[in-house]
Amino acid sequence: MTLRLPSAGGVLRTYTPRTEPAHFVVASPRPGPLTSRTVFSAAHVVADPYADTSPDTPAAVDWDATLAFRRHLWSHGLGVAEAMDTAQRGMGLDWAGAAELIRRSAAEAKAVGGRIACGVGTDQLPPGVHTLGEVRAAYEEQLALVEETGSQAILMASRALAAAATTPDDYLDLYAHLLRQAAEPVVLHWLGPMFDPALDGYWGSEDLDTATETFLQVITAHPDKVDGIKVSLLDARREVELRRRLPRGVRCYTGDDFNYPELIAGDEQGFSHALLGIFDPLGPVAAEAVRVLDTDDAKGFRELLDPTVELSRHLFQPPTRFYKTGVVLLAWLAGHQDHFTMVGGLQSARSLPHLARAYELADVLGLFPDPAAAEARMMSLLDVYGVSR
Repeated sequence: MTLRLPSAGGVLRTYTPRTEPAHFVVASPRPGPLTSRTVFSAAHVVADPYADTSPDTPAAVDWDATLAFRRHLWSHGLGVAEAMDTAQRGMGLDWAGAAELIRRSAAEAKAVGGRIACGVGTDQLPPGVHTLGEVRAAYEEQLALVEETGSQAILMASRALAAAATTPDDYLDLYAHLLRQAAEPVVLHWLGPMFDPALDGYWGSEDLDTATETFLQVITAHPDKVDGIKVSLLDARREVELRRRLPRGVRCYTGDDFNYPELIAGDEQGFSHALLGIFDPLGPVAAEAVRVLDTDDAKGFRELLDPTVELSRHLFQPPTRFYKTGVVLLAWLAGHQDHFTMVGGLQSARSLPHLARAYELADVLGLFPDPAAAEARMMSLLDVYGVSR
């Protein structure tokens, strides 16, 4: 079979799908944890396609399918970063839904022995301007819930804090307060404005060099309470310079979905661990690559992971915040869910040419366990859009 896939401008091109998946996609997951790097996949949520909802109503989640996908990631030795940006936090999933997701995923992690870390933010606050005290209280409420579940906390960047803070000291004071309260070391998350425009100027400055100094002040003042940092700025050079300045024992978890192979592989002065949204669709190949790296085979690691970068750069192209649409498309095509529906109706956030190219790149990599089934599903999507066969 061949498919006629649309390109930008309305031109249809002929594509012949592969007939067999890559070996690591269908092979039984290797037992045991990854050892050379700590690797989290930020996981998506599966919407309930039969719920009568709209973008303005609370999300309806298919809990069985959502938790099954997390078990898939754990089976490969990956950790799950829960209720993060990839789960459409603040883009379809509100705090009530995120809190339920955290509770359910944490319980599932305990049941299967999976590693989990959960996002702590301030998204229970209603729209509008809030005081720094209100922002702090919102953080405290979410931190308490995450710690009650036994999960590691990830202190996410806050839209409310970005709006309320007027100086770098506001960030220093608030984060110092939260870190003193944290029962266990947390991960600090710096999400760039390409992922969320409301976070422009985070850490008190739009100048990234100045913002970096404030960020480092937070870490160096409380190194015993910071397990690591997740940096999502899509700037490999800046991440390398930052990780070289971290206190001993504080990890850098790359959130760079453009440059992750080189950052995880590292150099003679160090390397990054990983907390990545792209490892949602790349779970099996990411795990296989890190297991190769566990044997000190950096060349083999890069040979496995480098070819995936073109797909990742495509999914995360501007507007970057809509990368979740491609992630969920690939989960549907791979058979992890029965539909291409997203909370908040976000399945409409990318064009058909974009989705078609995502399918093609993923198929070339052999990411679909059943290429014929993925082809049939892609064909059904093309039918909906009126693409002639």
